[in-house]
Amino acid sequence: MEYKIIGSTMPLIQITLNRGEVIKCQAGAMKWMDDTVDMDTNMDGGLGGFIKRKVMGESGFINFFKATKDGDRIAFGHTFPGNIIAIDVSKRSIICQKRTFLCSTVGVELNIVFQKRLGTGFFGGEGFVMQELKGTGIAFVEIDGESIEIDLERGQTIKVDTGSVAMFESTVDMNIEMVKGMKNVLFGGEGLFLTKLKGPGKVWIQTMPIQSMAGELFPYLPISTR
Repeated sequence: MEYKIIGSTMPLIQITLNRGEVIKCQAGAMKWMDDTVDMDTNMDGGLGGFIKRKVMGESGFINFFKATKDGDRIAFGHTFPGNIIAIDVSKRSIICQKRTFLCSTVGVELNIVFQKRLGTGFFGGEGFVMQELKGTGIAFVEIDGESIEIDLERGQTIKVDTGSVAMFESTVDMNIEMVKGMKNVLFGGEGLFLTKLKGPGKVWIQTMPIQSMAGELFPYLPISTR
């Protein structure tokens, strides 16, 4: 399998497969493919897999695409302005925000992860439910806006605007912290809480979370006078 990421603000991932190789994706992610690629849609894991994906905000079904000859091509597109990143989950499992998974090789497992801390689930900006990517192979994920990678040493901590955490290695600990100082809370523009990430491990920060963009656009939406 070979791949290349094409485009900038609305990229797609184009994958070239050898005969017999299979790639899987969430329903609706495929943009185009060669006529010789076979498609099969199923629940991948049965009813349990279907329910897990629905809880994660994904479609309950997974599409599988199989190359019938060497050089078969298929492309998957981003659903929001941002980046597509390739992650080798054979090296480490990755915890992601919901709806991050785009497509992967068949050895990648998509699991559900619940926040262990009540406060983090309520105020961390990522919600109680997150995705875990593990297994073997390559996963392609969607990042809102630009992506910034930060490697944290053991015990090193950073504070991040809630909602801006795209994903992190499973060795990273995530918690929340209340912004200190009433003046900072009222006039700082960062809200009441910040997300704390403690190493060791790698963290991916996104610069334009979809919920932030929605908030910026809301004042400009037409309002019905009825």
